[in-house]
Amino acid sequence: MAADRRPYELVVFGASGFTGQFVALEVARQRPSPEPRGPALRWAVAGRSRVKLTEVLEKVAEKLERPTLPAEVGIIICDVINPASLDEMAKQAAVVLNCVGPYRFYGEPVVKACIENGASCIDISGEPQFLEEMYWKYNERAAEKGVYIIGSSGFDSIPADMGVLYTRNKLKGTLTAVESFLTINSGPKGLCIHDGTWKSAVYGFGDQQRLRTLRKQSHLKPVPVVGAKLKRRWPISYCNELCEYSFPFMGADASVVKRTQRYLYENLEETPVQYAAYVTVRSLASVIKLMFAGLFFLLFVKFSIGRQLLVKFPWLFSFGYFSSKGPTQKQMDDASFIFTFFGQGYSQDHTTKHNKPNMKICTQVKGPEAGYVATPIAMVQAAVTLLKDTTELPKGGGVFTPGAAFSKTRLIERLNQNGIEFSVVSSSEV
Repeated sequence: MAADRRPYELVVFGASGFTGQFVALEVARQRPSPEPRGPALRWAVAGRSRVKLTEVLEKVAEKLERPTLPAEVGIIICDVINPASLDEMAKQAAVVLNCVGPYRFYGEPVVKACIENGASCIDISGEPQFLEEMYWKYNERAAEKGVYIIGSSGFDSIPADMGVLYTRNKLKGTLTAVESFLTINSGPKGLCIHDGTWKSAVYGFGDQQRLRTLRKQSHLKPVPVVGAKLKRRWPISYCNELCEYSFPFMGADASVVKRTQRYLYENLEETPVQYAAYVTVRSLASVIKLMFAGLFFLLFVKFSIGRQLLVKFPWLFSFGYFSSKGPTQKQMDDASFIFTFFGQGYSQDHTTKHNKPNMKICTQVKGPEAGYVATPIAMVQAAVTLLKDTTELPKGGGVFTPGAAFSKTRLIERLNQNGIEFSVVSSSEV
């Protein structure tokens, strides 16, 4: 990558947005070099308003208890509806951290500008349609230009995708299937998420036919099932291992992990891992509350006027989980997440063709508040890995999932060092 020949190694696009300001803060936290007198990380913020971007940098300096940020931190004025301005931004960056969503509306112009101007791009999209469409439209061109376009590099897909790879690497045998269970821990003030995520979900579920058509047109051959087939749980079930209720996770995790497993199987000849993703809740009352919220959502999202109501009143229709104001600092300080992975597989001397799995493993990924603390950590460490671990990346560039791009890199190590902890809970032969 041409980081040494461009003014900035990292550019945070959309830094004045709700999530972007936290990403800018996380970039500013990075140690510029292991050596005290080493070169500083060259970075900039980008967006439509110089005034707002300046205010973001002032707030970042205040939170880090610094008089000011280094003068070298740049400000780039650009607008997602102005392709020329996106080109100018991309020309100045080695890696663009795109925080402007919903990506189905605003993501493609940034991807295109980055590819055509030789910059790599990382986003935090949880929108399968956008992620998969960018692969089919731009993978070959990105490879020609030698740049990396890596989507879904925040919460929850980085913990899920890298968590499956971590589980595979820690099993002393062949991993063939994984179930993940996401537990969100909120403090006494409860859980609140900015409505930008809600809007992405509304538009995504409202246009599922487009995603089904895209997948049908891709004509992909099924990835082989190795070993015993993973049994799917009921829509609402009780997880005995965690003593909690669970239901299928409706986000991008399954799509991202399955794309990673396809890439590793087709390009690196690695054994594909079956995957299923769930969310846990502790009480039956929470299950009922979420059921009603889900039914309202699925009913309203089918119609144009319903989608308008969902977008206009997120707090009402999400039963208080989403808000245009987002979480308070207290809510973020009190919140955390745990991903628990239950894997099964085979020891080296045990056949995968006719026998039941004889290896089990349980791993976890733990971290701080998911949306605005863990996501910036994941996104920034993915960008740093893209800058630093160039020899371990897939050769040539292209459009990748996090697991496909970073399976051979030190990303998990970096995440561990920055507050997102990967660990083995148990491993046994049965």
